[in-house]
Amino acid sequence: MFEKYFMVALYFSALLLLGYLASRRVTTMKDFVVGGKSLGFWVAAFSAQATGESAWLLLGLTGMGAMIGFSAYWVVIGELLGVAAMWFLMAGRFKRLSDRYDAITVIDYMVGRFRSRSHLLRVLSAVTLTLFVLIYIAAQIDATGSAFETFLDWNYLTGAIVGFVIVTTYCIAGGFLAAAWTDMLQGAVMLVCLMLLPIVAWLSLTNTGAIHAGLTAIDPGLTNVWGPGGFSLLNVAAVIGMALIGLGFLGSPQVFARLIAIRNEAQIHRGKWVAVLFTLLADFSAVSIGILGRYIFTSEGIPPDSVLGNGAQNVLPELVSYTFPPWLVGLYVAAVLSAIMSTVSSLIVMAAGSITHDLYERIYKPTLADSTAARLCRGVTLLLAVLSLGIALVVSILSPERTIFWFVIFGWSGIAATFCPMIILSLFWDRFTERAAIAAMLTGFFMTIISKFVLQELDSVGVYFRALETMPPSFLSALLVGWLVAILWPDNELRDQYRHDLSGNYDGPA
Repeated sequence: MFEKYFMVALYFSALLLLGYLASRRVTTMKDFVVGGKSLGFWVAAFSAQATGESAWLLLGLTGMGAMIGFSAYWVVIGELLGVAAMWFLMAGRFKRLSDRYDAITVIDYMVGRFRSRSHLLRVLSAVTLTLFVLIYIAAQIDATGSAFETFLDWNYLTGAIVGFVIVTTYCIAGGFLAAAWTDMLQGAVMLVCLMLLPIVAWLSLTNTGAIHAGLTAIDPGLTNVWGPGGFSLLNVAAVIGMALIGLGFLGSPQVFARLIAIRNEAQIHRGKWVAVLFTLLADFSAVSIGILGRYIFTSEGIPPDSVLGNGAQNVLPELVSYTFPPWLVGLYVAAVLSAIMSTVSSLIVMAAGSITHDLYERIYKPTLADSTAARLCRGVTLLLAVLSLGIALVVSILSPERTIFWFVIFGWSGIAATFCPMIILSLFWDRFTERAAIAAMLTGFFMTIISKFVLQELDSVGVYFRALETMPPSFLSALLVGWLVAILWPDNELRDQYRHDLSGNYDGPA
């Protein structure tokens, strides 16, 4: 047990040191929110991917691999396509435009893109973003408590609070720069640990050629890419849901904040290869860990939940304890905490920046001094962290059977459906308007809730919506509504202004 505690203490010390070093470079609001737009491609790519993956990768996706087997690789394909589309198709154009609009938040970009004459878009964006961010952060804090409980036999509440205190401390100190620097460390730890575990576990087996046959004997559905029962309408819906998880990379503010913060477009062209390779290796390894764990720890007729916990989300810690000596187990505790804390730090700083900058400073106090704004942002960061902790504890009491995968995906889907269709249309369609953007955003926000709590509970078709999960119907609805409103209420002047912006000229808000 000493070895585990030593590795965790070493890891926490590194995070706090990075937070302290970053704090020495934070003097203005731009420093706190986007690190002075100074990130290089390695930090930006690792930070974007570590932020986007979160606890669901190490605990949720590994558990999914154990539960459903080969069909979980559809998630890998979907994530890879989403990340590639973001970095290869969207990142350069978004960076160019956000710099022209002098944006330090994604909402700043939207206001500049539409030459907003009122504060409606800014207010609605900040409020909806903050609501889903609180849910998303709460899911990560919940995962922190579960990780400490599983790895170190701590009380759930103690683990959640300790993780909360650490991540909040370095975020308040160093803001975005601390989040980005720690993401680089955390992303590296995550990637190395994920790649190492399935290789060593596989080499430790005496008869690796029997894995496929062994999995088929446990459950024939584990080796079918369409899942249990093979090709069927329900399984197709499930595959579509898994393959479209990567849609969340196409405009989610916590990911696109890294594009605002990166130094220039040249860094994006280098970073895109880092991001794609990270995604491929990390996601493929996570699913493989789950599949190997299912083969090693279960047998025919034994439900995986009874051995590997609810949703099989304990498969990674079980395989780590089976494969490695205690001191390396401590490294994997750090890896799980890395996945969680990289997302928490990014989301807290982003939401605090949105409230302070987009709501308070831009609307009520445009003359706010930079140093005062940075101090205020630190206070908002603390408040949001406390609220998220409260939500996590309430959910842990009201829903003891929850899985980390569901909790995280709901928050991820809400942010994605609210913002991604709007960002996609704003970048690639010159006829897209502010009115259409607001309609798309509100549709995505409310359809996420309707899809989860109404459509999935319908008697006849609810099972198919549960298989799809919340993102596909919410995302598609927002995209269609945004397109329809722009067609019905065009703005030719805005179209010409956007073409002017893309050509390299920007005259400021109308």
